[in-house]
Amino acid sequence: MEEVLHRTIKSFVLRSGRITKLQQHALDNYAQLYCIPYEAEKKLDFVQVFHNTKQTVVEIGFGDGEATHQMAERNPDINYLALEVYPPGVGALLDVVHTRQLPNVRIVQYDASEVVQNMLADSSVSGFHIFFPDPWQKKRHNKRRLINPAFTALLADKLKTGGYIYCATDWEDYALQMQDVLRGEARISSPFSGFAEKPNDIVPWRPQTKFERKGVSAGRRIFESYFVKTC
Repeated sequence: MEEVLHRTIKSFVLRSGRITKLQQHALDNYAQLYCIPYEAEKKLDFVQVFHNTKQTVVEIGFGDGEATHQMAERNPDINYLALEVYPPGVGALLDVVHTRQLPNVRIVQYDASEVVQNMLADSSVSGFHIFFPDPWQKKRHNKRRLINPAFTALLADKLKTGGYIYCATDWEDYALQMQDVLRGEARISSPFSGFAEKPNDIVPWRPQTKFERKGVSAGRRIFESYFVKTC
């Protein structure tokens, strides 16, 4: 995984977005309760992190955290490790997690590729959620897309056998790229011949995200990919 570890091309640009007083208050007061500091040399022990032996799902790029807290509330028997770089989104999720007292959510505010590479143990994760990642729609920027062969191989390393990768996007060319890349990883396979079909008992429930609503309003189709680690 040297390509991932030493990559210089980022799948995000850290912008200085406006942060509200509520979000800043949450960052100042609740981060110590629910955030895990990035430590490159320390693999996370989910039993110690969540104080239980439940399965852990990792959400990569949770945005404002709306979908994250809804999934956590609906699925109290699943732990959610949420990764995001943007302070306003982290603050928004922290506020809800603390207000609603959700014990099954923890946050790492850092580059997801480095967190997955350096802080997750192999064969430890039950699922990865990657909902509406930045599509980098200009052709010259396609190289920045998160779903690439090296990162997909890394996700497969971290998954337990039977664990899944669940991606969603409203950009068709990125969706097709996702399918090509995911189908190129020998250790995972999809129960679907193409994109995932919903409603379907195979695919885990997820709420509609803010980015999804924008895509639907703009008339774009939602494309979902679902793959399971088989070996």
